[in-house]
Amino acid sequence: MEPGTRRPPGADDYLDALDGMRAVAALTVLLYHVAIESGEALKDTYMGALLSRGDIGVPIFFTLSGLLLYRPFAVAAITGGPGQSVRTYLRKRALRILPAYWLVVVVAMFAWSRDHVTDVGTWLYLLLLGQNYNPDPWWFGLGPKGLAQMWSLSVEMSFYLALPVIAAVLGRYARRAGPAPGARARRLLRGLAAMAAISYAWAVFSFVPFYQPHLNLWLPRSLAYFAGGMALAVLIVWARAEPEGPASRTARAVTASWGSCWSVAAIAFGFAASPVTGVRFLGVENLWTGLFELALYGIVAVALVAPVALSAPDDTPLNRFLSGRIMRYLGKISYGVFLWQFVVLFLWYEMTDQEPWTGNFPVNLVAVTFFTVVLADLTYRFVEEPARRLGSRRRLPRAPV
Repeated sequence: MEPGTRRPPGADDYLDALDGMRAVAALTVLLYHVAIESGEALKDTYMGALLSRGDIGVPIFFTLSGLLLYRPFAVAAITGGPGQSVRTYLRKRALRILPAYWLVVVVAMFAWSRDHVTDVGTWLYLLLLGQNYNPDPWWFGLGPKGLAQMWSLSVEMSFYLALPVIAAVLGRYARRAGPAPGARARRLLRGLAAMAAISYAWAVFSFVPFYQPHLNLWLPRSLAYFAGGMALAVLIVWARAEPEGPASRTARAVTASWGSCWSVAAIAFGFAASPVTGVRFLGVENLWTGLFELALYGIVAVALVAPVALSAPDDTPLNRFLSGRIMRYLGKISYGVFLWQFVVLFLWYEMTDQEPWTGNFPVNLVAVTFFTVVLADLTYRFVEEPARRLGSRRRLPRAPV
């Protein structure tokens, strides 16, 4: 059967290929951090420039979160079906994210920040993922040693908390268009475009009248990435509601041209690795480089995820690769890969008596990846899965209020 001839996935379908896509994002971030620590990403070469933009994995994560978490809300908004319980949604999110994260926080704090383990304020900020909003942290950079990557998890948690409110506003706006699924979906897409525009307005606000770098770590800066994934969720639900409508045709076209989509992602990433997004490792250099980074990273993330999300499981070679046994496995443990990578990286450097930026990139990459995967596997088996099962247990219905 030719790619794109089958219907797009249903709103409740589980796509193994998205696990594979999550693995791509997690391993890209790991590659990025090892390349920085070894100095490979600091080299004045085009490969060094590409490695220095490995943080593209974060927008991919955000796009996947927008897609997967908004799907049930999109179903309710477009088809008029029952919405999901906000209490259940929040409980599942907390059990999915916090137990494994707390374990890594405890390990990193006692490994490198023992002077602060009696500081109640530090524990509150870290355990509740509020470090991005700490106005005067004692740590340098994005977080305590071993936890710097958690700034993006703090953004994720902010999105989890905001999503029910965002979905309610979008749903109310969509329902005013009448009962037709297409009319409601179009309204949702317009609302999501406005949501994405907030990121660009926020980027301007962070520089005008003066630069406030901490604002780049707040949720509004990343709303465009989440909105891209949410728009894909709308297209999936719309395509199922109107099998011969424009959304279904769009899904089939994207599936059939998955190679072109990934080529667009590669070209956009190449531009992102150029000086148009600013000097490497200086954060957001100025307003224009920040805006270019937002746009280019958003294009990369959506172009990578769209053909995977909109196609049936076995429609394309891409989906078959991403849903293969190895990629599925790496996707399932990808959260642990994200959590443990800095702890493993710093412990590895201490064990091997290496200094930062002293080379040995291939060996360090293999070793850090291996030990990170081992820890991620153990965390998945003994922390994440038990917590997930706890969150999936049925509860007796509440008495009516």
